[in-house]
Amino acid sequence: MRKNGKVKKLKERRGGFERFARAAARTAGRPATFGVAMAVIAVWACFGPVFHFSDTWQLVINTGTTIITFLMVFLIQNTQNRDSEAMQLKLDELIRASGQCHNAVLDIEDTPLPLEPEPIGAAVPRAPAVVHIEHADAAAGPVLHRKR
Repeated sequence: MRKNGKVKKLKERRGGFERFARAAARTAGRPATFGVAMAVIAVWACFGPVFHFSDTWQLVINTGTTIITFLMVFLIQNTQNRDSEAMQLKLDELIRASGQCHNAVLDIEDTPLPLEPEPIGAAVPRAPAVVHIEHADAAAGPVLHRKR
């Protein structure tokens, strides 16, 4: 696979948070992590009778899950941004590599949005449709095949 300038820039700009986010996302998605989370909940549930199911006992799990959820939102967003950017780079490369594709909308995500919404495809010229008519039989009528 050929690497263009954007891919090199992406790899060069990986900082501490980027490395941490990748490692955390990789770790969070493993079955062992799910097992650890289940074990923590099981241990917490076992201590319920010891603490007489007190408010503090409930507050421990509520606080822990709230903090983890809050932090995971940012990790998930980072992963989504990274995946989206990688997908755009791959699609851009496919459009550039194909001589038959129209590249007028290649970097459309970087353009400012117009004040009045209009269909994105309105500015892209379309190839005229070619209609081929076959006469199958007189009773059924003509069969139309649309080609682009």
